Amino acid sequence: MKRVSFAEFGGPDVLQLVDAEEPHAGPGQIRIAVRAAGVNPVDWRIREGQFQKVRPIELPAGVGQDASGVVDEVGEGVEGVEVGEHVFGEGSSTYAEFAVLSAWARMPEGLTFAEAAGYPSVVETALRIIRQAGVRSGQTLLASGASGGVGSAVLQIARDRGITVIGTAGAANQDYLRSLGALATTYGEGWVERVRRLGHVDAALDLAGSGVIRELVELTGDPQKVISIADLAAPEFGARYSGVAGSVPEALAEAAGLISRGKLRIPVEKSYTLAEAAAAHIDSHAGHTRGRRVMLV
Repeated sequence: MKRVSFAEFGGPDVLQLVDAEEPHAGPGQIRIAVRAAGVNPVDWRIREGQFQKVRPIELPAGVGQDASGVVDEVGEGVEGVEVGEHVFGEGSSTYAEFAVLSAWARMPEGLTFAEAAGYPSVVETALRIIRQAGVRSGQTLLASGASGGVGSAVLQIARDRGITVIGTAGAANQDYLRSLGALATTYGEGWVERVRRLGHVDAALDLAGSGVIRELVELTGDPQKVISIADLAAPEFGARYSGVAGSVPEALAEAAGLISRGKLRIPVEKSYTLAEAAAAHIDSHAGHTRGRRVMLV
């Protein structure tokens, strides 16, 4: 089979489309014929070697953790899913023709494979950081860098829970944030005052790692109410860095429910082939995403 792999840490040019042995489902796992794989910032952070001190991997290594596809192998002990079913979930080396998933759910009706591949990690992350921020109905949450996948999920999940969300993004994405129910403003000079004019902030999320932790602490008045998924230096300001996933199966089940109720929809901004993995990482690294980027297999 074909899969995207890298044999050394570095820039996008280290990614190669190679022939590899097919993986097989172990106990508690399933294998899918991949139809689409989500492109996440963590993918290129791993490729660059950013997490080697905390989560070391051996090289050569595959790329990707989110995918959608058709079940073609069911591991020992797995119940409730059959060969031929359409699922989305999280696993490893998902930029490939076949991948093993450790967590999955049936794809909700009306969702394409491309759309489904964009949900697993971003919804788990959104649910986790909303919970960690301790924000509740009637309060206001600030999402810095809100137009990407996690931001798109945060805005919709928070809205469904009765939480007001202020979102910051580039000028081109203001209408997009408003379409998801956010009070929107641009980042850049004067953004803190623009946020203040929109209302009091009870908690804040740093989704882009753009060096705004100090300002988010200032806006909330409490560093423990600031959560970052993109700035490893957040604890230096008393804020929290959230990088360890919670229950992915529970998150997928909640995502499926939200999607089925029409409360969550994340658009696919751009898709790529496996041979275009380097371009996908370059675009992801550049930011300014509206929704999700995915690999089509």
